[in-house]
Amino acid sequence: MPQTARPGVAPLDPQPRWPEGYIAVLREAGAQEKTIPYCVAWVRRFFARYPGRRRRDLGRAEIEAFLAETAQQVGVSNWQVQQARDALELYYEQFRGIALASRPDDAVPIRPSPSPPPQSARPVTDLGNSSHAHATYTVRHGKDKQNPVPLANVSTTQAAAPVPERRSAGLTDVAAEARERPATGALPTRSVGETARPEGAETRGGAVHPPSPGARANLRATHRQASDRPAGRADRIGDDGTHRAEPADRQGPLPRALPTDPEARKRAGVDWRVLDARVRECLRLEHYSYRTEQAYVAWIRRYVAFHQWRKPSTLGAGDVQAFLRHLAIEKEVASSTQNQALNAVVFLYRKVIKKDIGDFGDFPRARRGLRLPVVASRAEIKAVIERMAGREQFMARLLYGTGMRVNELLRLRVQEVQFDQNRLVVRGAKGDKDRYVPLPVRYREDLQGCLERRQEQYLADKAQNMHEVEVPGALARKYLNAPYQWGWQYVFAADDFSQDPRTGHIRRHHVDEQRIQRAVREAVRQAGLTIRFTPHCFRHSFATHLLEAGQDIRTVQELLGHADVKTTMVYTHVLNKGPLGVVSPVDTL
Repeated sequence: MPQTARPGVAPLDPQPRWPEGYIAVLREAGAQEKTIPYCVAWVRRFFARYPGRRRRDLGRAEIEAFLAETAQQVGVSNWQVQQARDALELYYEQFRGIALASRPDDAVPIRPSPSPPPQSARPVTDLGNSSHAHATYTVRHGKDKQNPVPLANVSTTQAAAPVPERRSAGLTDVAAEARERPATGALPTRSVGETARPEGAETRGGAVHPPSPGARANLRATHRQASDRPAGRADRIGDDGTHRAEPADRQGPLPRALPTDPEARKRAGVDWRVLDARVRECLRLEHYSYRTEQAYVAWIRRYVAFHQWRKPSTLGAGDVQAFLRHLAIEKEVASSTQNQALNAVVFLYRKVIKKDIGDFGDFPRARRGLRLPVVASRAEIKAVIERMAGREQFMARLLYGTGMRVNELLRLRVQEVQFDQNRLVVRGAKGDKDRYVPLPVRYREDLQGCLERRQEQYLADKAQNMHEVEVPGALARKYLNAPYQWGWQYVFAADDFSQDPRTGHIRRHHVDEQRIQRAVREAVRQAGLTIRFTPHCFRHSFATHLLEAGQDIRTVQELLGHADVKTTMVYTHVLNKGPLGVVSPVDTL
């Protein structure tokens, strides 16, 4: 991409905050939350490639060398190389304020790929523009990584992996790319003799050459026209190479690029980086959970983007109602989703901006209907558990045997297992409440064996000085040795280390909830069940089967941790033993 087509370089930051400041830059650029850790990891890998050198001394030459080495690795796709390039350019030009040299106009040599990349290797989010397509890094597998072939000399009998097309403005995601593919969901195909080449490239004498100066000028004009489109619409490239406008109601409003000058940014609209930091600070002062923090920040960002990135202090009650109507009528969100969005906006004005825009009681709150829990029979529970294996199977057994929520089981620590009293202690559950749950006697030995294997893993981590674990609140400052003690370790620990999103510490967290979710989903598919069975169904079935066995509802309420018995009463509807426990007249005929 020509240097003039990229955003301007931000002012030099003499004291950059890593990684908080860089993460804020990624969010301002519109990156999805799930792609931010990957961008941070690319920057870390780049600096690890050049140990002992100052970061500000590295530049375009080192970036291109790093990308070339990355493209040689087995299993690395084109979109991953592009993601690394954009992550590094955002780090230097938007986060550090250090200008990089222009990208080389000539195409980088490309190596043929015998087969297209696997369909599973698709970009989660592309941080780049459509004109990035001239960077022709391709995936190589096995022996094909040897002997790179220049682009102009690629044999016509070999097909190179297609370089993913990029949006001309903004950021893309996998959903947007899916809309650009054929209806069958397959990747774009090329003929056997066709090779991937840069945008605007020309073919002369059987060889592919970089675009001529005139073609480059036309491309730059096309990109400028695409970048001038309204913020509510996004561009995609059609099969004929022309830019097509994506309807705003399908993609949603894109983040508007703010000027780099601080004074001009203040005049143009809200500084999202400052507002984001302020919202997170207020949420943490109020001791909101991390998931609530993520949800509220996302809703506040959508609220500000809906009003064209105007300052929230200049908006009023009518603007809030317009946003809620947009969610309810146009987006057709669920009632709980609409109420969550309203709660986030209310928090923004009451706690962050501290502005009174009227009585919030006038704002329409969506009515929540009565939803019955999905309860499985004992035979269905047995069928699902029998089709699971390993740690996931044992976790499913504990979910059904204790009635815990999924996150409560994952956050279970060693010191909260009480074998003598046959119970588990659930700490900091929903509503920040503690409670006891029964430990099934038949799983005592299995849990002891699980703890023995976990202790071996803990001792191995301790030998590498990597045995730190996250502890709640300020206990790490009050008890300095608590993060390193065996009692505070998670019972179901992850297989690898991860970075804490708040502190940046690298340590072993608990198992991701997707592991148990995917295992249950696959077991339900194999069992051929038609009910909407999820890991939370184990909890519903636990309560229902206890009531069927004759347990009083107050005991079940305590075991489930419900604050009001009315919440537990819903299981009587499933039992058909409450007001609905009647016999149909047709059965008496």
